[in-house]
Amino acid sequence: MGKLVVTEFVTLDGVAQAPGGPDEDRDSGFQHGGWQAPLLDESSGADLFDQAKDMDALLLGRRTFDIFADYWPNAPEEIPFTELLNRVPKYVASTTLSAPLAWDASLLEGDLVKAIQAVKDRHEHVEVIGSLGLVQTLLTHRLVNRLHLWLYPLALGSGKQVFAEGTVPTAFTLVDSTPYPGGAVHLTYDPVGEPTYGDMTVHESGAIDG
Repeated sequence: MGKLVVTEFVTLDGVAQAPGGPDEDRDSGFQHGGWQAPLLDESSGADLFDQAKDMDALLLGRRTFDIFADYWPNAPEEIPFTELLNRVPKYVASTTLSAPLAWDASLLEGDLVKAIQAVKDRHEHVEVIGSLGLVQTLLTHRLVNRLHLWLYPLALGSGKQVFAEGTVPTAFTLVDSTPYPGGAVHLTYDPVGEPTYGDMTVHESGAIDG
């Protein structure tokens, strides 16, 4: 079975909605679309591609698929991601779309968890970008093998979050961290199961449990 790798762009307060543009996702009246753009720099862009270049499949939720399918088929060839994203097989998790899909994508049908597991069986590196609703399902069913969080020095106060209400408690181990000139920090995590707990309560004796 291959790895399922999730990549998210997120603010300090956990918001991951519409990093790319003003009209990318205005759900709930979101007014901060395009917040990532002023903080990009060449080195983080190069490393982002390096992180994703080994993907041999792309898995997306409906909204992210609509955005990608509208842009990438006609994107400038000099953008490294253009050839990669147009070449790899695309899979879409959606209850509102019907086949056939644009961009030569395949619609996952039937039981979603089983369908995603089948995609992982067919590929070595399945990449998920954005797709926040789908990511909640992947986390709930512990289908994520690696999580790339690109953390940006902003707090927006509202918007969809990667770890939304209902997220299954999960412990992660930090694999790598890299800061960039624009202020972003790339954090790479692998899930390692359920959290463990201790007790740092200070007792009358002055001892601390832990």
